Amino acid sequence: RWFSPAKHETNEFIRALISGDIESMNEYMNDVALNTFSSFDSGKKKSNRKAPENFYHGFVLGLMVDQTENYIITSNRESGYGRYDIMLEPIDKTNEKYPGIVIEFKVINPRKENTLEETVAAALKQIEEKNYDAELIKRGVKEENIHHYGFAFRGKEVLIDGR
Repeated sequence: RWFSPAKHETNEFIRALISGDIESMNEYMNDVALNTFSSFDSGKKKSNRKAPENFYHGFVLGLMVDQTENYIITSNRESGYGRYDIMLEPIDKTNEKYPGIVIEFKVINPRKENTLEETVAAALKQIEEKNYDAELIKRGVKEENIHHYGFAFRGKEVLIDGR
């Protein structure tokens, strides 16, 4: 045969995301950012803070494409009192191996935050305050099986935290 079906192997980042391994997520993203991205990709100009956020958003979304058998993947939709960046809704709501996932991206804003830690805390706080879990809960995902992840960026530096 000339062609054989492609294997759907989950990449290292997605395995860490699903299992809640924040250390491995940080390692992966910082390694990729440092060794692959250009400062033109990740944005150095303060005038356009959304450009690097959009770049990272698209990159992370691309890492998730092989998860369509396990998740309904949505981006920039409304839930609760705002609009989340990325949501992964497990197709099988009873399988705790696949948690619901809400992701918020933030580029450091020097007028509001001094560190990536403060920026990632602001991303996680936004998920909570805006009640982004509402859509997942409404669709049958148990609240205790929902992971929140904040991604903070400054150029090629990335910090991810979660709960």
